Amino acid sequence: MLFDGLALFIALLCCLLLWAAGALLWKRGWLLGWLRGMAGTALILFGAVMAFAAVDVFSYKQLQSEQTIATLSFDALGTQHYRVLLVDASGRESRYELRGDQWQLDARFLKWKGSLARWGLKPGYRMDRLGGRYYSLEKERNAERTVYDLNGSQSTVDVWQWIKSAEGWPGIDAAYGSATFVPMADGALYEVRVSTTGLLARPLNDRAQSAVNRWQ
Repeated sequence: MLFDGLALFIALLCCLLLWAAGALLWKRGWLLGWLRGMAGTALILFGAVMAFAAVDVFSYKQLQSEQTIATLSFDALGTQHYRVLLVDASGRESRYELRGDQWQLDARFLKWKGSLARWGLKPGYRMDRLGGRYYSLEKERNAERTVYDLNGSQSTVDVWQWIKSAEGWPGIDAAYGSATFVPMADGALYEVRVSTTGLLARPLNDRAQSAVNRWQ
């Protein structure tokens, strides 16, 4: 809810900027018309950026506590080739094909800091990438690689990257989290849990547990 509200606030700010731009551009008078036109155009552009930022922020989900954000099941299609069914926390299903011996899921975090963190505001997260990896260094260098963008936002503005490039904004920071590389196996089922410290992948059935035991 927190990040939904933040996205709504940015969207309302966008509307206010567009309204102010329209008021400037529609005023009569030639003397300051050019300046008003430039100011109005600048407000429209800034408002458009804020609209895209609102879409991007809306794609983040507030982290209430340690929770499951995805389950992944694997079916072998061939040697080091798997079909993956990923089900996110909302129940949405996505299918991918991964090549390799292990898989990894990455996520982005927006974390509050300072006074905002002390007030109990929870960080937000968004799944970012799913990829496969070969255990053999030679294959990792030369064989076919598979990696997928899990970003559900279609915005051209990346708020997380803004914050990361600026090495943090007042009150908020951008961080990256990854589930440790986990083995793929036919019929294996895993869950990925997220907490304020990052991601953790856990086997949910015997085939997944056996695969993990073989790699340890």
